[in-house]
Amino acid sequence: MSTYNLQSVFRPQSVAVIGGSPRDRSAGRAVMRNLRGAGFAGKVAWVNPRHAEIDGTRTIKRLKDLDWVPELVVVTAPASIVPQVIADAAALGVAAAIILTAHLGEGPGSLAAQVEASARGKGLRILGPHCLGVIAPHARLNASIAAHVPQAGDLALISESSAIAAALVEWGVARSVGFSAVVSLGDTMDVDFGDLLDYFATDYRTRAILLYVEQIKDARKFMSAARAAARSKPVMVVKSGRAERIMPGNDTHVQALARADDVYGAAFNRAGLLRVSALDELFTAAETLGRLGSFPGRRLAILSNGGGVGRLAVDQLAALRGTLATLSESTVQQLDAVLPQGWSRSNPVDIVVDADGERYAAAIEALLADNENDALLVVNVPTAFTSSADAAQALTRTLGLRPRHQRDKPVFAVWLGNDERATATLNAARVPTYPTEAEAVRGFQHLVRYRDAQSALMETPPSLPQDFVVDAGAARAIVDTALAAGQRWLDPLATHALLKAYGIPSAPVLHARDAHEAMDLAQPLLEQGASVALKILSPDIPHKSEVDGVRLNLSTLAAVQAAATRILARARELRPDARIDGLLVQPTIVRPKSRELIAGIADDATFGPVIVFGRGGTAVEVINDKALALPPLDLRLAHELIGRTRVSRILKPYSDFPAADERAVALVLVKLAQLAADIPEVRTLDINPLLADRDGILALDARVAIAPSRILHKGRGHPRFAVFPYPKEWERTLQLSDGSNAFVRPVRPEDDALFRAFFARVSDEDLRLRFFQSVKHFSHEFIARLTQLDYARSIALVAIDPRSGDMLGAVRLHADADYHRGEYGILIRSDLKGHGIGWRLMTIMIEYAKWLGLDVVEGQVLRENSTMIAMCQSLGFSTRLDPDDSTVMMVSLPVQQVAAQLLE
Repeated sequence: MSTYNLQSVFRPQSVAVIGGSPRDRSAGRAVMRNLRGAGFAGKVAWVNPRHAEIDGTRTIKRLKDLDWVPELVVVTAPASIVPQVIADAAALGVAAAIILTAHLGEGPGSLAAQVEASARGKGLRILGPHCLGVIAPHARLNASIAAHVPQAGDLALISESSAIAAALVEWGVARSVGFSAVVSLGDTMDVDFGDLLDYFATDYRTRAILLYVEQIKDARKFMSAARAAARSKPVMVVKSGRAERIMPGNDTHVQALARADDVYGAAFNRAGLLRVSALDELFTAAETLGRLGSFPGRRLAILSNGGGVGRLAVDQLAALRGTLATLSESTVQQLDAVLPQGWSRSNPVDIVVDADGERYAAAIEALLADNENDALLVVNVPTAFTSSADAAQALTRTLGLRPRHQRDKPVFAVWLGNDERATATLNAARVPTYPTEAEAVRGFQHLVRYRDAQSALMETPPSLPQDFVVDAGAARAIVDTALAAGQRWLDPLATHALLKAYGIPSAPVLHARDAHEAMDLAQPLLEQGASVALKILSPDIPHKSEVDGVRLNLSTLAAVQAAATRILARARELRPDARIDGLLVQPTIVRPKSRELIAGIADDATFGPVIVFGRGGTAVEVINDKALALPPLDLRLAHELIGRTRVSRILKPYSDFPAADERAVALVLVKLAQLAADIPEVRTLDINPLLADRDGILALDARVAIAPSRILHKGRGHPRFAVFPYPKEWERTLQLSDGSNAFVRPVRPEDDALFRAFFARVSDEDLRLRFFQSVKHFSHEFIARLTQLDYARSIALVAIDPRSGDMLGAVRLHADADYHRGEYGILIRSDLKGHGIGWRLMTIMIEYAKWLGLDVVEGQVLRENSTMIAMCQSLGFSTRLDPDDSTVMMVSLPVQQVAAQLLE
């Protein structure tokens, strides 16, 4: 239900508290005191059947005895009567309820199930149960059991834990940190992270969103809401559970590497969220982003009047994998002229212990003007020689005088000691200050990471190569055959065929039923000069090394016979219950300058398929050099995944090793993501090792676990992907009114160039009619918003000339968070009007709206755009004048009523 009725949680006009007693530790009494203490201006009632008066306030016995209907109820009643309380509230038309009561149970027949059934049928939103409540300082609402109310501000805090929420409220009160809202989710019966992210993403009072997460229940909803929110404002998250260990005994290496916390990290990264490791860091990140915003670059210059502190800052920067700036030669010369002999002449810039305000100003001015750095950290160590307040004034004065082209360069300050005048000066100039150099460097890295996350959301990926062709039908047949035979694992022969269907080169595999066949198959390989590897083949022995079932580098037929006899005998001895199908015969692969990698698909209980990449070999869990990503992947995401590992460094050239073909590695990751999309029955796939060198890649060994598809995500789209994949099913070929064809497909992230060429062939007048203003320049960010779509909520369909590849037009539809309404937009190339392209695109858009389950499609059209208005009317849209703008017409289509008739 997303944001439906959430305004009644955070900005209600009336509240009723249900439950409570005169006891000091009564939750209802605490809520009522907090409502009064916050100065809530709306109507307030107290419902309590046992006490006629509490704290001098008269109560009523039943909610229906009120002569008005409260917009919000706060329930603190005993668990046994909560279902009846909620049923009564729903029957009266109450919009929302906050349930503080705990112990409602779970599952069919529980008190929680009864509450949910009563609420859902009437559209009553439920926050909780077992939650702290809600604080909305701007609305003077404190419907919680928190000890204090924070001041009004621009941070929204969403915490899964009531205790964490209460602790962070106290933290904020002590440090005068203001909140737009504080909310704890409790047991998350209805309102969840996705709903609240949607709400605060469009809340003008909220500048940044802070999350404390323990577990996500609806991964797809969370990912869709998080990606939408992160595009509009900073979202920072801290999650508990980092200490989880890699557990032995997993069926595959990739499954062992895909720890739940690492999967969460991959999800946060994909959504553009900034993950921090501790609660205090959550606020530090919010403060830094709030005062400075995003900036280009990652090179930090450090200025200090104490060399030791500067060197500590460099150490911290190195520990966080940051980049230390290099001073340009001209800057060194400029500093030579204003600093005393003995200054460091390098970064960090030590301006010597007796530096006064004038020296600070001169050095700061030189560093701000240096194009070799992107940000500046200024440190002041109090001494008997100088005034910290004067140094602070010198910093702020210099910042105020810097030219416009330098104003985007962020400056961080560390003023050690407790000089109140210096702190006040820096705060007045909105310079972020930190108690230590370590926290300042961490704040700088927060900005770098946030900018990287935002860039990742907007970056255009490279196009897939023309030869990216997979045979999904052949792969499907392989898996279906194995499932029909009751297999849990694909045998190596089927695994080889599966990889071949997706264009992933793998070592050839031959099947021998006994030692004699092994010799026959090995003979031509030996005659070619290759040695041979033998491996046990059994569906019941997934780990061959457990039965000593592998022999390598066999160079004679006698050695092959002896090894084959020994492997079979040993397997039957150690696993008499196992089905032994024979032996695998493979040539020994010798690629001396290759790197051993691991790549595969893991299965996560919350987020579904996960792509794993890292350092391969027998000790992958011990080395633990890996990175994870949620599919689907494009080449940019695949390269970014590779770059997050240490092994990526040795893919580059070093010593006498030429560079490995990193693009081939990235393409394997994209193909694995495509395989996960095409065949949900593939639960885990482990390629270890994946050899990579300058000639490409080779899967040396692979294992594939299969199972009937398990639906993780309800509704439209892939049943197991947390990120809605490219909706290929909406590709189609249309015949236009002039008899020509157009290929229609959803927009892809790599369509930047396609849109730029299209806009060049649209007249200024048509652009004005579409965007309601003259458009002269199409920035990367502007086009990225058109092409970087979350398919769970948005669709854009482009019509393309199949002969030339030129874009003919596009239509887009963006659904609201509740999947109730959608807003459309359409633009056709100016020289192609009258060919029926617009009509056909509009009908497909309406069909998509019906498929998505929307009730209404609406749009705004300039009154002078008579052609668009006439087409909308002929399609069944109603039209009316915009009450706020007489130049605009509002058009609206009741989708479910009209679509069936229109699409017949």
